[in-house]
Amino acid sequence: MAAAAACASLPAYASDVYPSRTVTLIVPFPAGGTTDIVARLIAQKLSENLHQTFVVDNRGGANGLIGMEAAARAEPNGYTLLFNTAGAQTLTPVLYKTKLHPADNWEPISLVSTLPFVVVATEKLPVKDFAGLVALARAGNPPIKASAGSSMLTLLTDELKRTIDAPTLINVPYKGTAPQAQAVLSGEVDISLDSFVTMPHIKAGKLRPLAVTSAKRVASLPDVPTLEELGYKGMVLGSWTGLLAPKGTPKAVVDRLTSEVQKIVRDPQIQERLRGYDHTPVGGTGAEFGKTLVDDYARWQRIVKETGYKVS
Repeated sequence: MAAAAACASLPAYASDVYPSRTVTLIVPFPAGGTTDIVARLIAQKLSENLHQTFVVDNRGGANGLIGMEAAARAEPNGYTLLFNTAGAQTLTPVLYKTKLHPADNWEPISLVSTLPFVVVATEKLPVKDFAGLVALARAGNPPIKASAGSSMLTLLTDELKRTIDAPTLINVPYKGTAPQAQAVLSGEVDISLDSFVTMPHIKAGKLRPLAVTSAKRVASLPDVPTLEELGYKGMVLGSWTGLLAPKGTPKAVVDRLTSEVQKIVRDPQIQERLRGYDHTPVGGTGAEFGKTLVDDYARWQRIVKETGYKVS
């Protein structure tokens, strides 16, 4: 009888083995972007390490809301996950009407990477460093113009404007980050707070890097100071990528995924690939990622309230 009972229990235990079937990573952006590329890199390694297929499902639209809502509605069993970025996860819920909370609706698995921004100036602007930019911006004659091609970058540029006490700085909106970069390249605007996609133009001498928004200097721009070291505290800004599961996903599943992502991100080859996209590898714990979600959401709430920013 004991043997029969043991045999009868085997199928139940087998069904508890995770993962036992295909796992879907929803990416709330179109295919082909950097976030999609990093998600596919992580999915590929999870497939190899866990001997089960992890596929990426691109659900773009509404600044990430379409994909996020699809992931949140999924059964919390570990077979539908969300691979998201800072803007969609923590800013979109501030700007748009949604019942989704950046932290409360999710089980954070791991922060995969961070992406700082760089303050760049057109070669036509007569400044050599960030202090020179601040002096010109405060003088306001003529006003310094900055380009911004997304809600996040518009708000962060406004935050920079207040931090350096330059009320006359003009934040010029553009429909996308590509036009934003082109505006500063052409000299249509003076500066831009941009991602590291501008590196080729920096290396070519067409844009002058003045400061980075990371906690530490970045390897690709070792001579460029951070805003923090220049004395502008609280100005560690940027985006990130991370993996989350719907609220209620079993802790054992979340913990296993956290462990696997950490191992993947520690792999030197993966770190090299991530740095090639100007991402800084992290691979943190779920608790650390959860704190990031809460802190970022609170920051966006404050910035949006102070600026009165509304999406058009």
